[in-house]
Amino acid sequence: MENNDLTIHLKNITFSYPGCDPVLEKLNIQFQKGSKIGLMGPNGSGKTTLFHIIMGLLKPSAGKIEIFNTPVETENDFRKVREKIGLLFQDADDQLFSPTVLEDVAFGPLNLGKTKSDAMDIAKNTLDFLGLNGFEERITYKLSGGEKKLVSLATVLAMEPEVLLLDEPTSGLDDKTKETIKNVLMSLDLSYILISHEIDFLADITDSIYTLQSGAINYDREIQVHHHVHAHAHGAYEHEHD
Repeated sequence: MENNDLTIHLKNITFSYPGCDPVLEKLNIQFQKGSKIGLMGPNGSGKTTLFHIIMGLLKPSAGKIEIFNTPVETENDFRKVREKIGLLFQDADDQLFSPTVLEDVAFGPLNLGKTKSDAMDIAKNTLDFLGLNGFEERITYKLSGGEKKLVSLATVLAMEPEVLLLDEPTSGLDDKTKETIKNVLMSLDLSYILISHEIDFLADITDSIYTLQSGAINYDREIQVHHHVHAHAHGAYEHEHD
């Protein structure tokens, strides 16, 4: 691996919630530019916690974090990280806070210093890209669950990140919306880590699938295609197919 390609490097990360045993314990992960990684694991295994640590929303009790080959520790460090890494929250209601869709999608570009005119253009183009033309003046809290998820993705993509962290992007969605999200991700020239319990979905859009169990990452081999309709890299991890 070229050092310049190392995007996210976590070293011996340990994290516990107050009064609880460690969720993550001496966890190590290296994520390089161009990678498309799936991440699976039981509920409560620390997948979302891992994303929040990468973004500086949670602070580990031990370990070191390097993003783009630079150590990050302070809130100012993580502000710069958030300009390059986009996090899609598991719950869209945690992502959307402006009255209208256009305001929500334009907020990120405005926060990055774009003019109001440029931010609105970026927001409109992003909505068009996701098939949400005509949603500009829709009231965010009145959207359906699938619509909220797509608008949440638009708020992330409008910031033009280099890396995506996607937390259960298709959970609870109908097949049409899942297909839209899959096609969007397949069309993007971006690196990403994607949390999902849907192994067939991961097999379609990732290069490798890792599991997070007992506070540590288990690295899988590359996805292998089987002749019986589905593709995945797992045998040991219990899973179901639609």
